[in-house]
Formats: sequence, C-alpha cells, structure tokens
Amino acid sequence: MSAPGPARTVSPWNIANALTVVRILLVPVYGALLLAQNGSHVASRFGAFGVFLLAMFTDRLDGDLARSRGLVTDLGKILDPIADKALLGMAFVGLSLLGTVSWWITVVVLVREVGITVMRLVVLRHGVLPAGRGGKLKTVLQTIALSLLTLPLWVFPAAEVWRTVATVVLLAAVVVTVLSGLDYVLQAHRLRSTSPRAQRKRAERAARDSGAERNSPS
Repeated sequence: MSAPGPARTVSPWNIANALTVVRILLVPVYGALLLAQNGSHVASRFGAFGVFLLAMFTDRLDGDLARSRGLVTDLGKILDPIADKALLGMAFVGLSLLGTVSWWITVVVLVREVGITVMRLVVLRHGVLPAGRGGKLKTVLQTIALSLLTLPLWVFPAAEVWRTVATVVLLAAVVVTVLSGLDYVLQAHRLRSTSPRAQRKRAERAARDSGAERNSPS
C-alpha cells in the first residue's frame, strides 16, 4: 500500500476568493447608484438593485465553488464575512441616509454584524464558527428586504403595499439578526472551552500546577 502524498496546498489566489474581492469592489458602486440625486434617480435605483443582486449572487457562488473545488482558504474565511458585512452595511446606511430605514435598525444590525465578525476572528485560533441556520435565515431576510427597499418603489402600482411588505420582512430580519447573534456568542464560548487548543492549554496548566505542588516544601 503506497503512502499518502503530501497534503495539497490551496493558493489564496483562486476563483472563489476573486469573486469575494469583486463583491467588495461592488460595494461603492452600489452606494453611488443608490444615493444618486439623493436617491430620487429612478434608473440609478434600478441599477443599484441589479448591483446588489449581482453581489449577493457572487456570495452564493464563491461559497459553492470553494467547497466543491476544494478552494477553502484562511484568506477566504476572513474576506467572505467582511465582504458580506460591507455590502449589507452599505445598504443599511445608504437607506437610512435616504430616510427609508430607521437609524435604530441600522445601528442594531451593524453593532451585531461588526461584533460577530470581530468575535469570529478572535476565536479563529480555536476553530471556525460555521454559519448556522439562524445566520442564513437572517441573510435571506435582509437580502429580500434591502432588495425591495433599494428599488424605486414609488414607480410601482400599489407602492405602499410593497413598502409594507419590505418593512415587515425587515423587522423580522432584525429579530432573527439579534437572536442568531446571541447563538453565535454561545457557540464561540463553547468553542473556546472545548477546542483542541483550549484542552491543550488546560492540560499544560494542570501539569504546571502539579509540578509546582510536587516541588513545594512540605
């Protein structure tokens, strides 16, 4: 039986990470189109809607490519959530500047998103916090609400109905955002307590304490 070959090294310069970078570059494009003429330019709002959907599509695509082609890298693990938070953050802030989304919603969401991103980076040495169902549902709800609110709804028939639908979905997204954030905090605590690194640290500390007790004068 032949010995296994060396583990394949995955270059960070791959198509999955390139799509993540493209998503980051689309953030200012989306913002510029959304805020054109103080948000009143219909064609620009449709353009912002298209850019937003394109960026969210790359989010799905880069993840699928990374997993299916074995292109998962530490760089991708760091850049992907940053790209997501930058895009969604731009949408929340831009829509709040236009008076479409209340500032308290934007503040709650951004505090949660930035806090969880920083926490994931801090616990990265213990392991990666996987995206849970709550986090995925949060992203879906935010995407639907922000997509609708990015559109120039005033040009559509029954504009108030669409605005109400978007508002209801957005409020549901805020609830799920907060609850999923609390779940991530609990996951991080468990990870820091049960990871191989944490167990090794505890074993080393126990060994030092045991040695100190043996060497102490009776």
